[in-house]
Amino acid sequence: MTPAARVQAAIECLDQAVTAARTGGAAADTIVQRYFTSRRYAGSKDRRAVRDLVFDVIRSIGTPPETGRAALIGHARAQAPELLALFGGEGHAPAALIAGEPEARVSQAPGWQLDMLRTRFGKDSQTQVAALLARAPLDLRVNTLKANRAEVLAELPELVATALSPTGIRAPAGLNVETLPAFHAGKIEVQDEGSQLAALAVGAQPGQTIIDLCAGAGGKTLALAALMQGQGRLIASDTDRGRLSALPQRLARAGVENVEIRLLNPRRETEALADLVGVADHVLVDAPCSGTGTWRRNPEARWRLTAERLVKLEGEQDRLLALAATLVRPGGFLTYVVCSLLPAEGEARVTAFREAYPAFFPEQFCIPGVDGSVTSCVLSPGDQGCDGFFIARLQRVC
Repeated sequence: MTPAARVQAAIECLDQAVTAARTGGAAADTIVQRYFTSRRYAGSKDRRAVRDLVFDVIRSIGTPPETGRAALIGHARAQAPELLALFGGEGHAPAALIAGEPEARVSQAPGWQLDMLRTRFGKDSQTQVAALLARAPLDLRVNTLKANRAEVLAELPELVATALSPTGIRAPAGLNVETLPAFHAGKIEVQDEGSQLAALAVGAQPGQTIIDLCAGAGGKTLALAALMQGQGRLIASDTDRGRLSALPQRLARAGVENVEIRLLNPRRETEALADLVGVADHVLVDAPCSGTGTWRRNPEARWRLTAERLVKLEGEQDRLLALAATLVRPGGFLTYVVCSLLPAEGEARVTAFREAYPAFFPEQFCIPGVDGSVTSCVLSPGDQGCDGFFIARLQRVC
């Protein structure tokens, strides 16, 4: 592909990403992959260049643009003017620029989202948001059921230990983890360091009964299983059949045998969890959220989030916390986690939960990267160098 053809390909992918953001469609990374599925002529360098350009544009255009072309033009004028010379309409190049045609403005995020992040970070918000929009590293977690970190680092000298998680390692950019023998042997799993720290906040112990209420594809389930040393009862539940279907293969590879998988019917979760009411030592609620803490990986999440959608997410978070409350035994614990940095999805939800369920009180915990013992904390790429999370832990009084 010529440089001009790459720009046109990026515009076409961006057009799809803009539409997907409005309609709840596929993620931008998936869109780029699908785009090249029917374009076998494009080599690996072309694919990588187009993908990089697509994400550069998405990172620089914070407010949802009208079109992919408007987004790319706005990005080019502000940050990459050499791209403008590639518009011309000849061959596979994008059509020539027209005076006065729409172009998106460069910004970190929509104003109302930035206002919420200013509430979170104060004077440091611009730096924190810039860190949120940087490229994310590739973090892995050592599965202590099969190896320790020193062994993995000796086997894979190109990897380095992460700064905070005791089982975290960081891989060089572009590494294909699935080609590594250590991956197939179940010694390592892809997991951001922040997610590893969130799992540590649960304080899982061997022999406990723990429910991962929103398990998804099972990243935190696997981390909890390792902390439990394969002993006890760990229930991984979710309403998303597609994501949950990936878990059995991951469990088998990791050598985990104490996990029960339960597919829940949306809004009818209590039926599938009736036998667990009041018996869990710990319930992890890794709730669906805005994903503001994962902008490094999914920058188009800024385009997807509306004030109306945020209100719906808050309602779902409240509902899941209420469900979790019924599962915790007297004296047991509940850990609430969202990969969001918006106070509305963090402290506000915990406050609302405590008002509705006064039997639950804040419980202290300690994790690396957070000073001292806390009852809630915020992780961010600007401070801890990991994805953004809000974490709170509560105990049900006897």
